[in-house]
Amino acid sequence: MSEVTRRTFLGCLAAMPLGAWAELARDAPSRLLLAQHAPVDIDPAGYLVSEKFDGARALWDGSDLRFRSGRPVAAPPWFTARLPATPLDGELWLGRARFDALSAAVRRQVPQDDEWRQIRYMVFDRPGAVGPFVARAATLDGLARQVGWPQFQAVPQAPVASRAELQGRLDEVVRNGGEGLMLHRADAAYVAGRSPALLKLKPLHDAEALVIGHLAGRGRHVGRLGALRVRTAEGIEFLVGTGFSDAERERPPPLGAVVTFTYRGTTVAGVPRFASFLRLRDT
Repeated sequence: MSEVTRRTFLGCLAAMPLGAWAELARDAPSRLLLAQHAPVDIDPAGYLVSEKFDGARALWDGSDLRFRSGRPVAAPPWFTARLPATPLDGELWLGRARFDALSAAVRRQVPQDDEWRQIRYMVFDRPGAVGPFVARAATLDGLARQVGWPQFQAVPQAPVASRAELQGRLDEVVRNGGEGLMLHRADAAYVAGRSPALLKLKPLHDAEALVIGHLAGRGRHVGRLGALRVRTAEGIEFLVGTGFSDAERERPPPLGAVVTFTYRGTTVAGVPRFASFLRLRDT
């Protein structure tokens, strides 16, 4: 993006009052832009591409930091004091393949400074801001330059010339421990909800489901969890019986919890194939 574009949009921060943004943050689950899965033959023309960071999504309203659920993040005051006074959407991130440590750190009601000094806030959008995504991304890049703090970063966004280049970048990210890529239409206005303007590209698909039952284990799993019965937002019910650690089988996700699972395609009836437990969604 040109320096002219950056300077232009640095002066065009959204006029939405911070009070309205606080309301948006509390109602985050229904007001945020959510990604759809990218088709395997996606043409990247017209998209800006970035790494998909495996962290905890967090919305900053200018004064408070909240998880995607709307629950407050107990971040240290010195951390939030460095964030700019404008609404942001991003990911609290500790590094590739470090989700468990990140999740433990950000869930603490009493934050530990030594943990938070390693956490970065990787911002990737400005919900509700006017203009196309390319402009919003330019604004974020300029903000990060102004703040000049390594723990506050704008996620790098760049066009990709071809399907082959996109696949090569995906392979490189995954090979180095990353989760996948995000593709965002450069010309897309901000919209709430799950939208084809934002796509996630991963070797495996993932989705979320509600835990509605526990099945007892057999063989070496006698006396502990054998499988979870889950239900997706579309009402599809199925079993998830793999991907659990021994500790997770001893203390499985409770009824009513939301879990993330991975899968490879679906059956004709829409049931995820080869579903495997990934994690409990605790944020």
